[in-house]
Order: sequence, then C-alpha cells, then structure tokens
Amino acid sequence: MTISNAAPGKDVSAEDLVSKFPLAAKKSPDHVTRFSVRGVEFGGPLIPVMAGPNTVENEPMIVETAKAVRDAGGHILRGGAFKPLTFPYRSEKYFEPREQGLEWMAKARDASGLPIITEVMSTETIPAVAAVADILQIGTRNMQNYPLLTAVAKTGKPIMLKRGFGASLRDWLGAAEYILLEGNTQVILCERGVVAPHTHRGSSRFLLDLQVVPAAKEVTHLPVVTDPSHATFWRPWVQPMALASIGAGADGIMIEVHPDPSNAAVDPLQPVDYAEFASMMKAMDAVARAVGRKVLV
Repeated sequence: MTISNAAPGKDVSAEDLVSKFPLAAKKSPDHVTRFSVRGVEFGGPLIPVMAGPNTVENEPMIVETAKAVRDAGGHILRGGAFKPLTFPYRSEKYFEPREQGLEWMAKARDASGLPIITEVMSTETIPAVAAVADILQIGTRNMQNYPLLTAVAKTGKPIMLKRGFGASLRDWLGAAEYILLEGNTQVILCERGVVAPHTHRGSSRFLLDLQVVPAAKEVTHLPVVTDPSHATFWRPWVQPMALASIGAGADGIMIEVHPDPSNAAVDPLQPVDYAEFASMMKAMDAVARAVGRKVLV
C-alpha cells in the first residue's frame, strides 16, 4: 500500500501508522478484522445491512418494522432511542423516546430475532443502552468525544464509529484508536457524509464520500460501512449510493426504513418503505455477488 508523506493534519502518513494509530493500522494486505454479532459477521464475505427507523416512535411500529427488515433479508435492526436532534425543541411528533425506546427495541429483537444497533449520546446513558443494544453507535457529532469513546469501549460491546462530517480519515482513525486502546477490537467505521459546498439539492446537508471507503481499507484492518440515508437526505438517491458503496468495497450498509416515510417523526425525506427496502436488498445482493460477496443468505 502507498502511504502519503504529506504534512500531518490532512493525509495519513507512514509515521501515523506507527505512532498515532498503530492498533488501527493494517499490518499486511490480508490483515482484516472479522467478528460476529449474534451470528452476523462483519469483515467477511457477507455485507450486513442495518435497517430501521431514525426514531423508535412506538412499540407496534418498531416491532412491525423489525419483522419487515428481517423478512426482506436485513441482518440488524437500527433505531434511535436517544437522539441528537439538531434543534432543542420537542413536540408530540419531534421527540426522542429514550429509555422507553430501548424497551420497545428489546421487544422488537425478541419478535424478529434481529440484533439491534442504537446510539449512545452520553456516558450517563451507557449502562441503559449497553444493557439492550448488541452494537453501540457513536454518532458523527460525538466522533471526537474521547471520554465517551473510552467509556463505551470498556463495555466490551461492538462499537460503530460514525465519521464526523468535517473529519479527515486521519481524525477518524485517531478516534477509533481510543476504542482499540481499551482492548475492544470490535470496531466498525461508518461513513455517513461530509460537509461540501454543493450537495445537489437544497434539502441536502452532506455528500457521501465513497472515496474514503477504499482509502480507509488501504490503511486499516477495521470493517468500513456506509450510511447513504443520512448522507443523501433524499430517498431516490439512497439505493444508487448503497449500490455504489458496495462497488467501492463497503463491508456493510445502514439504511433508514419506515412504514410511512413521509410521516416519519424525524427526517421524513430519506427513509424508504418496506417494499422499496425489499427491492433494494435484491439489488444490493446482485452488486455484492458481482464483486465476490453477498447480501442475501
């Protein structure tokens, strides 16, 4: 692999791999981390799909969604209980269910058999979230919240670390090192969009950086996944970017799925419905098999 010798701060240098994030650094071309979460393997031939609503709105909705995700071939249920909502005001529709949402997700797992991933917002909520979640998600806004990274690492649970929307690959791997340093080797890197001057739609906030997928895999052994839903913020673009992610070498995909997307409590422009998700799963599997991997099992 070719490593940049550019000035520190932007590109990953050979020295970074030795002194800044040696635990995250790839030691050889075939150095790949593989681990399983309730039988779902990351880093292998399978490309796991994590799917579900942005916000867990109520128990019937998340149980129904979990079964729809499972029936379409999805592998992991995603859903937000503790939410980093952009604005502080709450309403009957725009809310976060917090502990009650965790209870609903646990029931959805029991009903569907799917493992669950949900976000941790603060050190205070780690015990409650870790008691329920199979994978702990660190959101883009907390990527460099180092005390939080250290604390979640100590749970021993798999961690998905979303890239900050203004962070370089170097910053991202540095954040992952905080988790690895605690002896937690089950780390997933998630690209979820970066800030750019132009995003092609007035409603869009980010661009999915597909180039970072091969760039990251060149220097780290950790699995790299993408979140085209949050990155595009526009339903018609989610499937093309999911397919492109697989073609770029992504080790997993996170998709926002909702029973009634236009009436979703949070971010109604980006979720797909059940039928769209089922169709997308077949399309993703076709691309995956073209590159020697699979989505459907």
